[in-house]
Amino acid sequence: MKRVSVHNAIGEALFHDMTAIRTDGFKGVQFARGHVVQAADIPMLLDMGKSHVFVGEPAADQVHEEDAGLAGAIALAGTGISYGAPREGRYMLTAERDGLFTADSKRLLALNRVPDFTAATRPSLTRVSAGEQVAGVRIVPLVTAREHVDEVEALGSGILEVLPFSPLKAGCIITGSEVATGRIPDRFEPILREKVAQYGGQILGVEKCLDDAAAIVGAAQRFLDLGAELLLFTGGMSVDPDDVTPMAIRLTGATVIAQGVPVQPGNMLMLAYFGDTTLIGVPGAAMHHEITSLDLILPRVFADVRISQDDLLSLGEGGLLFL
Repeated sequence: MKRVSVHNAIGEALFHDMTAIRTDGFKGVQFARGHVVQAADIPMLLDMGKSHVFVGEPAADQVHEEDAGLAGAIALAGTGISYGAPREGRYMLTAERDGLFTADSKRLLALNRVPDFTAATRPSLTRVSAGEQVAGVRIVPLVTAREHVDEVEALGSGILEVLPFSPLKAGCIITGSEVATGRIPDRFEPILREKVAQYGGQILGVEKCLDDAAAIVGAAQRFLDLGAELLLFTGGMSVDPDDVTPMAIRLTGATVIAQGVPVQPGNMLMLAYFGDTTLIGVPGAAMHHEITSLDLILPRVFADVRISQDDLLSLGEGGLLFL
């Protein structure tokens, strides 16, 4: 690679993409890497503020930004993720399918610790759609040392993935004597149906129960007998003494992961597992707010990702959803 005056660059191949910002609103690559400079290009290069350009090839112990960036893209791209051609040295990675975006945080950090490399992603464990950009990677200078690229290649591939959603079979158990007796209309069923449908899930049925632990447990067992992989319980999830739904969830014999999570709205969410079946006590806030704690964990549930107590506690950072 060498730096030459634009007037001496005629017949030389540009070392890298060159970006222009024009008065007509254009901002992008004006001259691509490898473009052979012509005399007619000189006025445009000068308009771009370029009195000198870089031409030629990297030294033997150096790697061009596009080739180094490719090593980063290969390291990042796992199942369900693809990348296209570089633009100004940067590779963008895209979800190939709807699903749960996941990042191996330790290996991502290791990649960003390699000198010159930078990789930015969307938050891990979030829902993405096919065609959505999930990450970008590039090096900062025009070239980097071969040893740095070797470090990235040693990380392997698949740092990022998009896990597909499974069409889980779900049972809905709506508790509350005032609803079960028809004293007031239920508002939760359409909400739950819509949320399950977002992930391609199947509603096995909806049962309305009095505030009676035995009745709630019985409804849960009937859905389990039907092969339910997800049970959603609504109503009676607060700390009032007569709210028996959390007690009923415990009485099913399920292992409780948490009752209450550091997310607002949706503090009162409860999560438990009965074998491979996920039981969720849906917070009342889900009836009044479009996004609650329920929406943070459902993508993981439908992607068959087991959720630990620490996973739920970590939701506290960024868990204020009113903003």
